[in-house]
Amino acid sequence: MPSQQVLEQKSDQVEEIKEVLGEYKSIGIASLQKVRAAQLQELKKTLSGKVHMRVLKNTLIKIALETIANAELKRLEQYLDGSNVYLFTDLNPFKLALLLERGKVKTTAKSGDLAAMDVVVPAGNTGQPPGPIISQLNGAGLPTRIESGSVWVSKDTLVVRKGEVINERLAAVLSKLGIKAVEAGLSMRAVYDEGLMITGEQLKIDVEGTRRSVEQSHGNAFALSLSIAYPTGDNIKALLQTAHQKAFALSVGAAVPTKETIGDLLRKAHMQMLSLNGAAEKAAPKA
Repeated sequence: MPSQQVLEQKSDQVEEIKEVLGEYKSIGIASLQKVRAAQLQELKKTLSGKVHMRVLKNTLIKIALETIANAELKRLEQYLDGSNVYLFTDLNPFKLALLLERGKVKTTAKSGDLAAMDVVVPAGNTGQPPGPIISQLNGAGLPTRIESGSVWVSKDTLVVRKGEVINERLAAVLSKLGIKAVEAGLSMRAVYDEGLMITGEQLKIDVEGTRRSVEQSHGNAFALSLSIAYPTGDNIKALLQTAHQKAFALSVGAAVPTKETIGDLLRKAHMQMLSLNGAAEKAAPKA
């Protein structure tokens, strides 16, 4: 049976967890799978002052959740399995997920890992002498040739797509070729943010794709506001320029003299006079 001292320590930890749960607006759960201790320490240092990061036992978190009145917060219980690190913060949850994503590093794959990207083995010298490596490369789907005493990959070859499982044979080949096909780092499983539970999948954002979409939407909205002459702080200058051009063209077409149009009207009248004079000369009877 656990000693009284151990029970008291666990009770103190639960009380501490309850305090932290109520102190921050966002509570994140990230998987520690394949995360190195040195990498975790570096992340703690990088996020210091922004994120309170703790590795806690799931059982203690569950006990703490069971003793608080916030029913919404108890939805975290579905993620209390496996090896986790808990992140307490006031940051926007999407910004937090982005910071963790940027903290990931590429590393050598092991059997059963998922490819972090489409992995293409480039054509070229492997630096390996002829021998068993040839059958290993061929077994992984790589075309080979021997040149200058080395084994070469004949052409760029896609060996695994993003999200696919890397088998033992391919993992060994990629390791020998020095190709890092997986990413190590914290992966967000879920974030509880002021009553809203956001899953890890929902936290994934294509930043560049979102930026392009916003830029395109802005361009479409700007063009629409110009077409219907709806004034805003962004388009008022363009609307005034367009209105001035139309007013100028109308006044010239209607021969309404103004300070801006008088020069164009005189030039127009002069051209019309020359045209009329030329027509009259052609129509006059020859002597």
